Amino acid sequence: MLTIGDFARASRLSAKALRRYDELGLLPPARVDPFTGYRYYAAEQLERARLIAWLRRIGMPLAEVGRVCALYASDASGAARAIRGYWARVESDTAARRDLAASLVDRLKGPTEMTDETADEATGGTAEETADAAPGGTAAGTTGRPAFVLRTAVRLDRGLVRAAQQDAAHAGPHLLAVADGYGPEGERAALAAVGALEAVPPPAPSARTGDVLNALEDAVRTADGAVSGLADSGTTLTAAVWTGGRLALAHVGDSRAYLLRDGALVRLTRDHTVVQALVDAGELDPAEAADRPDRALLLKALDGGEAAPEPELGVHETRPGDRYLLCTDGLSAVAAADDIRRALAAGVGPDEAAEALVALARERGGPDNVACVVADVVPA
Repeated sequence: MLTIGDFARASRLSAKALRRYDELGLLPPARVDPFTGYRYYAAEQLERARLIAWLRRIGMPLAEVGRVCALYASDASGAARAIRGYWARVESDTAARRDLAASLVDRLKGPTEMTDETADEATGGTAEETADAAPGGTAAGTTGRPAFVLRTAVRLDRGLVRAAQQDAAHAGPHLLAVADGYGPEGERAALAAVGALEAVPPPAPSARTGDVLNALEDAVRTADGAVSGLADSGTTLTAAVWTGGRLALAHVGDSRAYLLRDGALVRLTRDHTVVQALVDAGELDPAEAADRPDRALLLKALDGGEAAPEPELGVHETRPGDRYLLCTDGLSAVAAADDIRRALAAGVGPDEAAEALVALARERGGPDNVACVVADVVPA
């Protein structure tokens, strides 16, 4: 038997941590002296103690540490998979925060090309002559009238295989959203999530970026609460709020947002899936990802659990002529990015483009529901 001091030195855990883990049931001592209350540990407990120490060093929450330790006792391979899944979530969260930091840095650099173009076209003058134009695509002297607006179209398709429609979508003058429900109550989950986002008020043209992002994040948390109670069900959610000069994005899951600008298609979101995390970590070739049977295994989703997932947030400056696409994986999982680009760049309006995207998914077998929103930045 080892005293708590000897065990602490051998396990690289402090005596205080050992007492805490005893209280939580993570690492109870082998024996407690009935008179002094002093704790004694068996040498055989060192392996579990060291595992706990390693898991804490990578930042794993105590509740998850307990699950991994319990799994390790009966299934070491299962415990290894659980650790790998946890770290994939960490890397996904880190990547999302990196993207948000980059977008905020870009935003704080100063006036954007969109601001200058908006002022020029709205007043017929130069950027210097219209320096008092309000931010966010609204020209001075126009009583708050935006110089540019979104022209949108939305399409839902059940596909050729699914018996029910579990996707939902919304396209309005300031809000775009798609959701992909799963489980027995998937349709209700997707509709509830999109319905919660519809409550986001239209931002003022002068709204600060941080305020818009905060409102979006709050709405995602509300959406997660709206899904609560739907047994074994949940949904992805990708939503965008238009401010007249910027598009603020919130994203959870593997639905996607794209930007078509000057003929080039750029993906604005990262899939919150195990496969994408492996690709990001360099453990899986992107070409192999599409053929993985677990490619749809989500790291994040709205499921009404104990803790709402943190959405991936971003801000994107818009330009006249930009075309945005929000879609569920019923499209993106079966159609190559270049095929999607061609459908979006065909020189047709949002309605025709949305129809072409649904047709593209059907041409590829239509194995899943499809929801897509197409939005063009056009003069008001």
